[in-house]
Amino acid sequence: MLKEIIIAIEAYFRAHRFIRKHRLWKWIILPGILYALLFCAGMFLFIKSSNKAVLYLSSLINLPNWLQQQKNDFLSFLFVMGGFTMQLVLLLFYFSLFKYGFLIIGSPLFAYLSEKTQAILGGGDAADTSTQLSKVVGRSTVTALRNALWQTVYILSLLILSLIPLVGWIIPVFMLVIECYYYGFSMLDYSCARHGLSPAQSAPYINKHRGLAIGNGLLFYCMHLVPVVGWVLAPAYAMVAAAVSLYNQQKEL
Repeated sequence: MLKEIIIAIEAYFRAHRFIRKHRLWKWIILPGILYALLFCAGMFLFIKSSNKAVLYLSSLINLPNWLQQQKNDFLSFLFVMGGFTMQLVLLLFYFSLFKYGFLIIGSPLFAYLSEKTQAILGGGDAADTSTQLSKVVGRSTVTALRNALWQTVYILSLLILSLIPLVGWIIPVFMLVIECYYYGFSMLDYSCARHGLSPAQSAPYINKHRGLAIGNGLLFYCMHLVPVVGWVLAPAYAMVAAAVSLYNQQKEL
């Protein structure tokens, strides 16, 4: 799996060269700006609401008063760290919902970009058929909704575990891995569809190559550490990188 994660990471650099060579910037910049604006608005709303959510949950179980009665600094430290961990988990949960929303909204663009990338890699032209694109858009929307459902189940379970002192501190790591896998899954599924794999065939194939999915999602998240430029480029780069990483796996498809 580690080898596939490295392949997926390298695919982003290859995707950058691919985009420059074939001048795909018009399919990258404009939707990327929309994504960046929505991302900023979403993070602002999250920051405004997350502290209130943690305080509400704490007051619901009367945690502040109980800690004052205990007068134990170490116990207070554990629960402060627990609150911080919960905020991280809520951030990842919120971002996952935002991410799937954008995947659904941007599915027509992602479908066309995937088609164009696959066509260039195969030495042909993109098939400009609305019927074919609409099928991929419908499939990607169903995939995004299904992944969002499963990921929500996992995240809510981990959210409960994050309340446990010490044990809860490592929960964000598991959350991040799940986030990366499911986002990479959605990106790879476009290419699987282009290779004729049905959703029932695509799921086990991607699970078999889960390193490619995790690596794709990991770089997508890492790009968000670069303000503005990373936010603009991240979604489309993830799509092109997914197509590039699967191109070398064609013999299995």
